[in-house]
Amino acid sequence: MLVSRRSMIAGSIGMAGVGAASPLYAAEPATADDERFMRIAIDEGRRADFPFGAVIVQGGRVLARGRNLGRSQDDPTAHGEMVAIRRCLAQHGSRPLKGATLYTSGEPCAMCMGAILWSHMGRLVFAASVQQLATRIDQIMLSSAEVAARAPFAPISITGGVLAEEAMRLFAK
Repeated sequence: MLVSRRSMIAGSIGMAGVGAASPLYAAEPATADDERFMRIAIDEGRRADFPFGAVIVQGGRVLARGRNLGRSQDDPTAHGEMVAIRRCLAQHGSRPLKGATLYTSGEPCAMCMGAILWSHMGRLVFAASVQQLATRIDQIMLSSAEVAARAPFAPISITGGVLAEEAMRLFAK
């Protein structure tokens, strides 16, 4: 099964045990809201140093936006997801992050996925998968589901492939 087409319920991983059989995946189609918020993330990516954008949503409300600022800030940790998390923390504190949804134009790297899990967000929605991104740019070949599988303390639902083709156009060769 492809992670980019599935949703992972990490709570089931915690019950199965880390390092046990493969995580369980369940189909979860994208909603109209998912596409609407993903378009915001993709738009952030269009204006980024590298085409990665993110948006954090809670209760249908955008809490923070972020885009990759790695080059302009000379900061290799200034990925779109990290910038959005930092902005959310600065504006709202950590409470609104719990259970929030993070939308991102590209599947999060291990660093960003770790921050998402430590923030106790409830859901991740990404456009282009690590595998898709690796056809255009260098990637650490570790999926968000693999990182989440190692964090049974932070259950999260993962939906991938939402507007993936649109996001991949940002990574033209």
